[in-house]
Amino acid sequence: MNWEHYENFEDHNFDCKDGCGKNNMNPSFMRRLQAARTIADIPFYINSGSRCEDNNREEGGVSDSAHLGGRAADIRCSTSRNRAIIIKAAMMAGFTRIGIGNTFIHLDNDHTKDPDVYWLY
Repeated sequence: MNWEHYENFEDHNFDCKDGCGKNNMNPSFMRRLQAARTIADIPFYINSGSRCEDNNREEGGVSDSAHLGGRAADIRCSTSRNRAIIIKAAMMAGFTRIGIGNTFIHLDNDHTKDPDVYWLY
């Protein structure tokens, strides 16, 4: 993947956090994430991008997690204001699968899952 197209992100931001080296981020996901970041105009700090199966289990992810296919990212977020900015920007960029946690926002565009869902962690 040509990371030059994603001006606000570097490839290592999306590496599997267990050190295995997996980074299979999907280009259509990354284009949409970059669009959301541009709209939001605030930094997106990535807690989790690509995951191998072991890391996904450690993180408590579901067995068919969008992270496994490089179609998801968890963005660190701890304030209500930034949460609103990120969610609004994500929706404007076309994300319709959004999970909201106390300290992060999950975005994915996994086309094998229900396309219009919002959930809480």
